[in-house]
Amino acid sequence: MDTAATPYPGDYDYIVVGAGSAGCVVANRLSKDKSRRVLLLEAGGKDNWIWFHIPVGYLFAIGNPRCDWMFETTPQPGLNGRTLAYPRGKVIGGSSAINAMISMRGQAADYDAWRDSGLPGWGWDDVLPVFRQIEDHFLGENEFHGTGGEWRVEPPRVKWDILDAVRNAAEEIGIPKTPDFNTGDNTGSGYFHVNQKAGRRWSSARGFLKPVLTRSNLRLETATLVETVTLDQGRATGVVFRQHGQRFTARANAEVILCAGAIGSPQILQRSGIGPAPVLIRAGIEPVAERPGVGANLQDHLQQRAIYKVSGTPTLNQTYYSLFGKAAMGLDYAIRRRGPLTMAPSQLGIFARSDESQTRANIQFHVQPLSLDRFGEPLHRYPAITIAACNLRPTSRGTVNIKSAEPGAPPVIDPNYLGTEEDRRVAADAIRLTRRLMQQPALKRFDPQEAVPGIADDRALSEIAGAIGTTIFHPVGTARMGRDDDPMAVVDAQLRVRGIGGLRVIDASIMPEITSGNTNTPTIMIAAKGAAMIMN
Repeated sequence: MDTAATPYPGDYDYIVVGAGSAGCVVANRLSKDKSRRVLLLEAGGKDNWIWFHIPVGYLFAIGNPRCDWMFETTPQPGLNGRTLAYPRGKVIGGSSAINAMISMRGQAADYDAWRDSGLPGWGWDDVLPVFRQIEDHFLGENEFHGTGGEWRVEPPRVKWDILDAVRNAAEEIGIPKTPDFNTGDNTGSGYFHVNQKAGRRWSSARGFLKPVLTRSNLRLETATLVETVTLDQGRATGVVFRQHGQRFTARANAEVILCAGAIGSPQILQRSGIGPAPVLIRAGIEPVAERPGVGANLQDHLQQRAIYKVSGTPTLNQTYYSLFGKAAMGLDYAIRRRGPLTMAPSQLGIFARSDESQTRANIQFHVQPLSLDRFGEPLHRYPAITIAACNLRPTSRGTVNIKSAEPGAPPVIDPNYLGTEEDRRVAADAIRLTRRLMQQPALKRFDPQEAVPGIADDRALSEIAGAIGTTIFHPVGTARMGRDDDPMAVVDAQLRVRGIGGLRVIDASIMPEITSGNTNTPTIMIAAKGAAMIMN
């Protein structure tokens, strides 16, 4: 590796770091104005593999170093000392190229809480128009949805009788059916809307980036690992990055915009000397700007994956191990773009309150007509379904910190799962609610038998939650927005890094608190809103 950094050819106004869920949107919006020259840097490669586009390809992409950073957490005391794999997309489209494709905004109260914490312009009434503007929704133009945007949303293209029965069981315990989770209140049960088009995955790269790569003022470079942001007298002037064994420095005349995600962006800030001084000093980096909030405030959705053996109905477990079943799935997809190959990891969603004291839904169930020990491993050979319940608003907070100045070194990821008594209580209540759901008359004909956790001792439920809990891949908050008087705030309401000119963070890391549902679509919204702030 060359030690000297060579000036990178070209003259750029904006350098966008990360062509993931957010970066593709930001590059799209900024390059609309032909007078703005945009350089987009992506550490991964092109999405030129078939499993990036067939929806069920997440089974092969997650845990594959071709497109996954292959991160791991530290051993988690709340999970009985277990270490979890922590997938993050490493390809254009980022995690939207390997994720669950579930289109979910969260709840109106999430954004109103952001606004009420002192962040003007981030309430539900402020972000709803942005959600509508980015969408091309199958429900058409209405109060909540838009058409003509780049973010395609469609209904699922596969149906399972067992999932219909689970939905009926939810109704039997007082959870209503809903046709749309994205109207501000997602309470109820329904089938997830997905980011697909005609049975193919619709990533951020496919929707926002590829259609505009012909713009002469937009340059995409892949296999570029950004080391640091270059700073001059308190202002960001560009970046240093590695590509194909060489080091380059590229200059940004206007701004550097970090879109590397809740794991990537804090690493780049810290390597640039922006972060908590003790972390930087341990990594051999001289602090430039003391920002204790960089890498702090990590939030994620932890799920308890319960598995129930069923009978008298097909599940994907049987189909997967049947030669005839595999052939039928392939034929259905080839001819109609329908069937199990179009499946998101979860098809049915249920949003409910874990107990009567909750003022709004705080639990999300992901229901799947399949079972496996963990993603990346084979399906079980017995017919089964998975009922995974996650706490939508955890109170535990973790950290992401570098341990070395070397950009290729993996970070120290400590989500601190189940680190609070409240989170342990909600996890236990979620297991109780799962069991109540599965005991309803609507499911009696399938004779559901609990295989996991399979431990009946109600007194140990919080310990059981620790034994079966796993991430649902929603890290946010590690460079969060906050008021001027908030010492832990990394960016302001305009997403500008505090105290550093010409530098913004626009991705999931800026969320002050996690949204109540899957986080990819909120990240797309943040990117569109952040790009508009730059242009205005």
